[in-house]
Amino acid sequence: MAKIKKLFPQKLLSMLFEILLKTSGKLPYLRFKVSNGGLGTQFKHLKHSSFLRRTDEVADQTLVFDLEGVLLKSGSLFPYFMLVAFEAGGLIRALVLLLAYPLVLLVGDELGLRVMVFVSFVGIRKDKFRAGTAILPKFLLEDVGVEGFDVVMSYKGKVAVTGMPRVMVEGFLRDYLGIDAVVARELKEFHGYFLGLMEEKMDPGPVINQKICTHSTDLGCFRKSHDLKFFSHCKEIYLVTEAEKENWQVLPRNRYPKPLIFHDGRLAFRPTPLASLVMVIWLPFAFVLNTIRATVFVLLPYKLSVPLLALSGVITIVSNAEASITGDEKPRGVLYVCNHRTLLDPLYVTKALMRSVCAVTYSISRLSEVLSPIKTVRLTRDREKDGKMMKKLLSQGDLVVCPEGTTCREPYLLRFSPLFTELTDEIVPVAITVQVTMFYGSTASGHKCLDPTFHLMNPNPMYTVRILNKLPSWQTYDAGGKSRFEVANHVQNQIATALGFECTDLTRKDKYAILAGNEGTV
Repeated sequence: MAKIKKLFPQKLLSMLFEILLKTSGKLPYLRFKVSNGGLGTQFKHLKHSSFLRRTDEVADQTLVFDLEGVLLKSGSLFPYFMLVAFEAGGLIRALVLLLAYPLVLLVGDELGLRVMVFVSFVGIRKDKFRAGTAILPKFLLEDVGVEGFDVVMSYKGKVAVTGMPRVMVEGFLRDYLGIDAVVARELKEFHGYFLGLMEEKMDPGPVINQKICTHSTDLGCFRKSHDLKFFSHCKEIYLVTEAEKENWQVLPRNRYPKPLIFHDGRLAFRPTPLASLVMVIWLPFAFVLNTIRATVFVLLPYKLSVPLLALSGVITIVSNAEASITGDEKPRGVLYVCNHRTLLDPLYVTKALMRSVCAVTYSISRLSEVLSPIKTVRLTRDREKDGKMMKKLLSQGDLVVCPEGTTCREPYLLRFSPLFTELTDEIVPVAITVQVTMFYGSTASGHKCLDPTFHLMNPNPMYTVRILNKLPSWQTYDAGGKSRFEVANHVQNQIATALGFECTDLTRKDKYAILAGNEGTV
């Protein structure tokens, strides 16, 4: 009887919440008071602008918030599970999830969530799963609403509550938003493989109580009725409505708490149900188009391949500032130093120059090396050996090198290895940008031999190649007396300025340690 009496106020509170939520769609937050077990709990209505003016008052308080309801602008979780299904499970699993989407809509939120979890995770190896830290953070950041972000970041203590499995969101919440604690369900596993089943319950008590003990006041922000069981831990509660979220703005990149420099995965678009269906319909045409484009790339001469590729939808924009340099005028070749976007960078530089050049690279698959229409040499990561080999190649003709040592998708440049500065004074920086709409042509943890295939499967991949002015002799290593680090940094800055990118001190080892958990060997 005592247990029934204790549960009765919670049931009554839940029913009251449902009624108010349905009848108050135009209010950003709902406000009412209840008494729960002798503890006074206030449900308040407070506009976003008024909330921000309370920054000084709440600076030392703890916020308990619902990730999906308060921080993310979109109300659908399907895109995140589609990313897991496609990137961690493959195309067949993604297709099964897409076919299961009508069932997800019919069975309700909780059961639909369990269906998506099962299809996306069953049979996935736990130690190989890195989507939560390498892939999902990009798409989650792009779904953060400015209004919710302002509220969450105004608090010193932050506890996130989510219906998604912990393995999907904990990396994003801790690494990019600095969340103190995450309340989420764990996935069941068997012998290192996910079973596709979540734990039945998650107990927020220990986590939230620990935060409450260290701060004076606690506040909760939620939107769903099933979150009411967490309200007893908070003194003030603000309920966000869907009507308010429809007017939210997406958080701009320059306001990210931590820059998004590295991310992995093949999908370049947000895989909503409709977008995923379009991708599935496009794939058969994409395979045929890739075959045609690759054949033109490999077999035809440059003067024929460029217009034919343009007819197939490949967009190439070339800006050439090196009119005074030709390979015939120099006893040694010219060293073209470019930033690295995909494995096709040297091919596009070759087409921009309309003459064959040799390329050196740190990581390339054997298949790509065999199929490449230009001479491609693999570097050994032995400084002395690589230096001798590159000098030999320069004595035979022009050479393309990407001193970043790995690709970077975002508007950042990784640290340039200074080895190229010791090879020659004939240095020409090349700035490259790539725009795709469906698939990324680079990967850290996937099959690198498929990088060119995924790039050419895009409907209209765009490459922009800007050949900059040759480095003046007084700014080089031998003739100018500059240090190799000064020359490398100068070239990096030149390319960054031309592209509007930002320079970093990060290296390929940093990238692969974050995205793949290794040093990037192929």
